[in-house]
Amino acid sequence: MAMQTGVGSSKQLDSFLAGKEAAQKALQKMGNKEADLVFVFASVKFDQMQTLKGIRSVTGNATLLGCSDAGNITTEGPDRKSVAVMTIKSDTLKWSVGVGRDIAKDAHAAGMEVAREVVKSYQDGKAKVLVTLPDGLVGNGADIVRGIQEIVGEGFPIVGGSAGDDFLFQKTYQYYHDQVLTGMVPGILFGGNIQFGIGVRHGWKPIGEPHLATRSHGNILEEIDGAPAVGIYEGYFGKKAEELKAEPLARMAIVYPLGIALPGAAEYLIRDPITVREDGALICAAEVPQGSQVTLMIGGKEEAIQAARIAAQQALQGCPQPRFALVFNCIARNKVLGEHVGDEIDAIRSTLGPQTNLLGFYTYGEQAPLTGFIGKNCQSQFCNETMVILAIGE
Repeated sequence: MAMQTGVGSSKQLDSFLAGKEAAQKALQKMGNKEADLVFVFASVKFDQMQTLKGIRSVTGNATLLGCSDAGNITTEGPDRKSVAVMTIKSDTLKWSVGVGRDIAKDAHAAGMEVAREVVKSYQDGKAKVLVTLPDGLVGNGADIVRGIQEIVGEGFPIVGGSAGDDFLFQKTYQYYHDQVLTGMVPGILFGGNIQFGIGVRHGWKPIGEPHLATRSHGNILEEIDGAPAVGIYEGYFGKKAEELKAEPLARMAIVYPLGIALPGAAEYLIRDPITVREDGALICAAEVPQGSQVTLMIGGKEEAIQAARIAAQQALQGCPQPRFALVFNCIARNKVLGEHVGDEIDAIRSTLGPQTNLLGFYTYGEQAPLTGFIGKNCQSQFCNETMVILAIGE
């Protein structure tokens, strides 16, 4: 049996009906066959449990995984405040699922837990790629990735996106079978007689010279070159720290984030500064290791769209004829593109081809091998402002 997929979405006001309608549309597009696997990405405006119940009313006991989002992506393009569902039926694609608990308490342990669960329950041949959907508002995303790597190995590809909440930054949700969770990391390990390809690109370019992160811990970058970290923005833009505090640095960082150089990587690892502390420290969206080289980056609409196209081309190298693709796209890219946000998704769709169904969401961070390589040189990272595509076919 060939792999069959369908994608549907809904903006029904009633949460149960929205879930039901989105799932029905997805099933109709694969001939109303019974689904084996269901992915769900949804706005937090819905009653999360009622939405799942609506989906379950038509998909039965199929494996279900997903999370809340900051906007979703389907074959039709980007959307907001909706429910998006992908249904999959295949006898060649194999998987196992698991969940890591309590990221806020110990993100590294949560990563290890989800990896142990999926590895333990995977039954069919060699596993190929792990998809994760962690809470995007608690814990250290890089610690989750390191915890997973401790179980599956550093060279095993990890892709995914961190759950969002419509850009409210209050609370996100994760979906695991019939459960609505928060503070967790669900995951699915894919394998079987399939081809897969991963595309990773952001398109941001360095400006100026690299600097040394002389003092930092976790996501707090305190000093660059021995001076308060905010100085990297003061020096370039001529704005004092007080101005950067008054007008949130996050707005500027969407176009001018920080980049960390990694050996062998095609691009810098992006980090978003969010706020400026009273002492001039930068609070970032993810960790900036002490001793790393950091550089101010610049991006724009054309660069973002071209990066999406290149990521899709990378994915095709491993999977020339994908049946479906999961797209994890940072919400900051959405803000950069504005009214041109659909152009980025059009670039992916036209590159992957009309046979490829798309489902994805706008994230609060991404997980992917920044090199884009699969094999011994593959090392997954927690990313910001990055387009990540997982393409799967037979």
